[in-house]
Amino acid sequence: MLKQYAALVKPEYERIRYFAPDESRFGLKTVVGRLITSLGVKPLGDWQWQFKAFWLYGAVEPTTGEQFFLQFTHVDSACYQMFLEQFSKAYPDTLNILQVDNGAFHKAKDLVIPDNIIILLFQPPYCPELNPIERLWQHLKKDLR
Repeated sequence: MLKQYAALVKPEYERIRYFAPDESRFGLKTVVGRLITSLGVKPLGDWQWQFKAFWLYGAVEPTTGEQFFLQFTHVDSACYQMFLEQFSKAYPDTLNILQVDNGAFHKAKDLVIPDNIIILLFQPPYCPELNPIERLWQHLKKDLR
């Protein structure tokens, strides 16, 4: 049904692709794991007080594993607009569906959706496990402790 709709509305695109995009923060803030001490002794450990971080905006196509990433300093609708434009340029020959969460910047009124992105498919609130890229973020952050 979606293919028929796309053929009527956007006949210049031959393929439809599904991507799961999301954003995640990576930084230098220390995350304390477990420390072994004697009973009643407060654990001592190194702590890094400086906090520097960056945000990765990424999109993964679950069926093929194709991926697209951009790095930003923060998260807002202007950065998301830039991500959409660069994503659109990276996949100009296909009609793309993006499954997004309900972040405010995904629904910004001044957001301009590029022509080759047919749908921003919003997932239900508070369900990050529905987005396949969340498992990639967990894998990347696992060894950063």
